[in-house]
Amino acid sequence: MLTGISVAFMGGDARQLEVIQKFTELDATVTLIGFDNLGRQFSGVTNAKLQPALLQTIDALILPAVGTDDSGQVDSIFSSEEMILTEDHISSLPKHAKVYTGMAKNYLKKLCVAQGIEVVELFDRDDVAIYNSIPTAEGALMMAIQNTDITIHGSVCMVLGFGRTGFTMAKTLQGLGATVKVGVRKPEHFARAWEMGFQPFYTKDLYPEVGNIDLLFNTIPTMIVTAQVITNIPHRALIIDLASKPGGTDFRFAERRGIRAMLAPGLPGIVAPKTAGRIMANTLTQLIEEDFKDRSDVE
Repeated sequence: MLTGISVAFMGGDARQLEVIQKFTELDATVTLIGFDNLGRQFSGVTNAKLQPALLQTIDALILPAVGTDDSGQVDSIFSSEEMILTEDHISSLPKHAKVYTGMAKNYLKKLCVAQGIEVVELFDRDDVAIYNSIPTAEGALMMAIQNTDITIHGSVCMVLGFGRTGFTMAKTLQGLGATVKVGVRKPEHFARAWEMGFQPFYTKDLYPEVGNIDLLFNTIPTMIVTAQVITNIPHRALIIDLASKPGGTDFRFAERRGIRAMLAPGLPGIVAPKTAGRIMANTLTQLIEEDFKDRSDVE
């Protein structure tokens, strides 16, 4: 239970609704900031505007999947008002408080470090990333089916990266009958991919390997699908970049060459917000219960 713990939700999308519901069920004291256009009502929840004084009694500040942009703006699909998280807001938090988000940009990290407030990034956790890889793979498949005139079965697919998302993506494509080529950097990943029946190769050899593909799914968040690589990709191919912005593809050159390339970060929140929200809710409630269980003022 989260009785006695004060939590503020600031902004977000449909995923946050599942998280809010979970916190209310566990008896947390919940304040919503940036939800003024929300049609749904939560019992026992307080709606408020962003003010430093409001944060003085907060134990946990929960931000959206991407906490803020580079100027401190916090997005909310449930509000038309602009919300900028500033130093005054973070300095108002009690020193024991923590800020929770999916991923934090440098702006948010610097604010919190300056005030001695810990930032917890959920997407750095293996369990969250593995759970999220499932709706990510399903969303990528949806995009591939919608934007090609071939079946996945019998196609030649390439997955770049064999981490948590790449592993699930490759396995899903294989299950649908695709020939799956997997680009890796580490020998142990090469061995595992080979053992699982994929066609592994090292990413340093990417240029010749793309010559016969139908679909390319990138999960590597650095520029890897370069202009040079794109010159050897068949015109029929579709690139779906699943890495965080700005992705790992030269989108300008792909467009110039007539190859369709799509940046698709954050698919869990788009294609399966309820599932993605439950993943975040379960992890957040467990973390906060552990983080604050020893506080003498939590009953």
